[in-house]
Amino acid sequence: MRKRRVNKKKRMILTLVCLIFMGALMCKAWASVDGKVHINKEQTKMEEEQKNKIAEEKSRQEEEKKRIEAEQRKIEEEKKKNIVGVKAEAEKFSYDAAKVAEKLSRYDYSNDGKKIVFLTFDDGTSTTVTPEILRILKEENVKATFFLTGQNIESGGDKAKSLIKQEFDDGHAIANHSYSHDYKILYPNRVLNLEAFKQDFNKTDKILKEVLGQNFSTRVIRCPGGYMSWKGMGQLDEYLKEKNMFSIDWNALNGDAEGKRKNAEELKNYAIKTAEGKEMVIILMHDTYGKEETAKSLPGIIKHFKNNGYEFRTLV
Repeated sequence: MRKRRVNKKKRMILTLVCLIFMGALMCKAWASVDGKVHINKEQTKMEEEQKNKIAEEKSRQEEEKKRIEAEQRKIEEEKKKNIVGVKAEAEKFSYDAAKVAEKLSRYDYSNDGKKIVFLTFDDGTSTTVTPEILRILKEENVKATFFLTGQNIESGGDKAKSLIKQEFDDGHAIANHSYSHDYKILYPNRVLNLEAFKQDFNKTDKILKEVLGQNFSTRVIRCPGGYMSWKGMGQLDEYLKEKNMFSIDWNALNGDAEGKRKNAEELKNYAIKTAEGKEMVIILMHDTYGKEETAKSLPGIIKHFKNNGYEFRTLV
């Protein structure tokens, strides 16, 4: 009997030990599973955080891109609002007047082997000659620079103003050639009167703004009679520098305001002769009243420069 009790007790102890061992194993297994679950949760959390960071960065980059694009659009819109010499679409035909002025001041007409020519017309607009010149330029697909005189614009009335709009719309450059073109007002005793000069040119500037819009301006002027013809021009240099403006003369001409009256063939030949040997050519011509022969000579002049590899540019 006693032996049975001992055996029973041993079995109970053994069972208890087995239960404890199994419990320990189960706890360990549960801890392992729980640990894995915890790790998986942490990993999932980290992955979610990483995804969120990537999404946030992508969103930030997209917002930055939109901001830059918006700023660029604003710059382009402001650029279009502030018209300097030519409309925005015609800027590809333009050339920096500062570079041309600097070249002219040094009598340096080279251009690193690249030939360019500027067709310039003074004293317009006229209701007789200007329309024909515009027709030829359009037909030849060539751009020019028109140096306008305020008095002639006013005398031509609405038709003259519509011609200025056509010049601008066709992609030509608009420049200022004074209001009066009166040497006695601008250069009394052949000496520049700066205040009179400023008032005279500002008068034409006002007319151009009335025709083309208040956002129009030009950096380019041409002194009546040419810059080099007068005394006291140093004060004009200082004034133009302050205004970021440039006085542009010429280094070739067709001679339509020189000496005896010339026919179209003579005008063409004169322009070709005076431009000879120059890579950068600025041709002086006129589209005022009585210059019909200038219009007739224009196709031949354009043909010569095209055949000799020149690009046609405008001054801005």
